[in-house]
Amino acid sequence: MADLVEKLKEIGFNTYEAKVYIALLKKYPATGYEVAKLANIPQSRTYDTLKALEEKNIVVSANTKPVTYTPIKPKQLTASYAKKINSTINYLDKHLPEVKDNYNEPIITITGKQNIQDKIIEVIQNARREIYMEVWSQDFKVFEKELLNAYNRNVEIRIVGYDNFNSRFGLIFEHAFGRDIELSLGGRMVIIAADDNEGIIGKISSLKNDVSDTNIIWTKNRSIVFIIKEFIVHDMYLIDVEENLVEQMKYIYGKGFKRLKDKVLGSNATYMIH
Repeated sequence: MADLVEKLKEIGFNTYEAKVYIALLKKYPATGYEVAKLANIPQSRTYDTLKALEEKNIVVSANTKPVTYTPIKPKQLTASYAKKINSTINYLDKHLPEVKDNYNEPIITITGKQNIQDKIIEVIQNARREIYMEVWSQDFKVFEKELLNAYNRNVEIRIVGYDNFNSRFGLIFEHAFGRDIELSLGGRMVIIAADDNEGIIGKISSLKNDVSDTNIIWTKNRSIVFIIKEFIVHDMYLIDVEENLVEQMKYIYGKGFKRLKDKVLGSNATYMIH
């Protein structure tokens, strides 16, 4: 019986109301005196409680002498409260996000190799429609199983793969300068955009114990995720164009796009981005 009292309190009853309602279910119609005895509460509090329940349409009084009380049926009670609770939840779902209408999802820095791997796996598991990704072959092996699971649940997988990249699934754009970029940056970039609403970009240091240079940013800020996806997509454009126009690209820009890089980055640039 105590459990029923606690459960009724969870939906808004107070202790006396819960005890009175349960007492009436045991015997009805009943007088206030009978209810007080059954509920084991002071008679003075019984009448106040019965009046409160009557105002809430949970108890109905009869015009008799003495006055008797009848509870509504349990199914009627639970249906009424379910409707009220669902209505309240729907209202909150709709209006709580409006409280701060200029809210932007935070950008969070994650450090440490294991923490980074865990977050990337979480993002992959969350994906329902598509994953765009840039990753080195040795890091891909860590995420291959989860990516395959995503692919098998019909998530589109598109990857820019570095350093002799190989995959049995998804659409792969193999980057030709993985080794050079890793040496230039001192690490391997990992970039992900999932479903246009979750993104990761950062670097895993090439040095085993270099924690300070192994970090990523993770965000659900849709504007930042859009930029991350655009970066990946433009890499895919360039890779595909280069593969199909090898000689023309070499003629116009030189080996390894040198003239293009000099033009965009300056001839004294110390790092490579493509």
